[in-house]
Amino acid sequence: MSEYVFKLPDLGEGTVESEIGEWNIKIGDHVAEEDIVATMMTDKAAVELSSPVSGKVVSIAGEPGDMVAVGAPLVVFETDRATPLEQPVAASTSRDGAAATSGDQEVEQPVGAASSGDQEVEQPVGAASSRDQAITAGNNHKVVTSPAIRRRAKEAGVELSMVPGSGTGGRILRMDFDRFLKARQSGKVSAPVTSIAATTTEVKVIGVRRVIAERMAEANREVPHFAYVEEIDITELESLRQHLNNAKTDDSTRLTLLPFLGLALVRALRDFPQCNTTYDKDRNVLLRHGAVHLGIATQTADGLKVPVVRNAEQLSIDELAAEIRRVSEAARNNTAKKEELSGSTITITSLGKLGGIASTPVINLPEVGIIGVNKAVERPMVFNGQVAVRLMMNLSSSFDHRFVDGYDAAAMIQQIKAMLEHPATIFIR
Repeated sequence: MSEYVFKLPDLGEGTVESEIGEWNIKIGDHVAEEDIVATMMTDKAAVELSSPVSGKVVSIAGEPGDMVAVGAPLVVFETDRATPLEQPVAASTSRDGAAATSGDQEVEQPVGAASSGDQEVEQPVGAASSRDQAITAGNNHKVVTSPAIRRRAKEAGVELSMVPGSGTGGRILRMDFDRFLKARQSGKVSAPVTSIAATTTEVKVIGVRRVIAERMAEANREVPHFAYVEEIDITELESLRQHLNNAKTDDSTRLTLLPFLGLALVRALRDFPQCNTTYDKDRNVLLRHGAVHLGIATQTADGLKVPVVRNAEQLSIDELAAEIRRVSEAARNNTAKKEELSGSTITITSLGKLGGIASTPVINLPEVGIIGVNKAVERPMVFNGQVAVRLMMNLSSSFDHRFVDGYDAAAMIQQIKAMLEHPATIFIR
């Protein structure tokens, strides 16, 4: 008998430590080679690690939420093999299939990404994946579990919404699934019953939610936000949008208001380059960008992500709309590539129908500006000396007051307002 130390491999470029997301094993378990032992969370990915050996679990590094340094012992196994104690660990594979060892190869992972919860992806053992999330067809209840459990459920014909989960946020762990299968075989399965009034759930802040919390706190702590809200009459813009959509035969290509705003923002940034800037605080340098890499704040099942439309200034209205749809959907279903989730120079955020009257969007560091879209509503307004019903919408913006003066911020929003109220001017280069 000998001990084998499974050390935490390098899970991506620049990663020096990783957070324990979930254990699939416990001390005393007998694990087969290539069994999933843990899900590790970084700022850029959720990675499932598989065991490089078969053996008995002697010790594990900590509890979910604890941080483990790259190269530190993660799991110690007792094995039958005469394996050196310091032997390198087995390869970990990214969601896209790019292998990386614990040596000097790197795993290419999307920022904050995970594998798709809506598609069955056949993954190699040890594949990098997220805490997989699925929406059941029957009741739209979100089921949170791992790809391995989903595969077992599919093979066993089990509806995962019927399996009570004991993990964080109701996540279905391996022991939960095994318990359910055993109960089903004995004929004792019944629908889970939960008394909401008698239930208190402790939710540990880990993974993507932890990263979001840290970044929001950093932005509010370091950036003196200057907020500016402007009311915009988008009656003519909405008329143009509907006219353009009437000519489209494919509903998937229909235009929303977002690409019009994006195009107007791109045009305005030519005159206000100080707003298309990122701040390198380590070097105390402002980077003014010639290209507009437009961040699109997107709500996903994992939390808020900001996929990026590269070189938005080179796109037509239809191309911009298509690219916004593509990167937003990729962020939602966790197929976005690493470069599609970083590198934005200014961000647009929208709450859609929940947009409210006004908001105070938090700047997406290291950017210096963010534009928030509020709800469009019809209101009686004085128009050409007469009271008329007009479609009105507010833009709520925030700027880093260290680097963007209030006058310049207001002037840029006023220029966007003028283009949106006279939409033909958006297309004049």
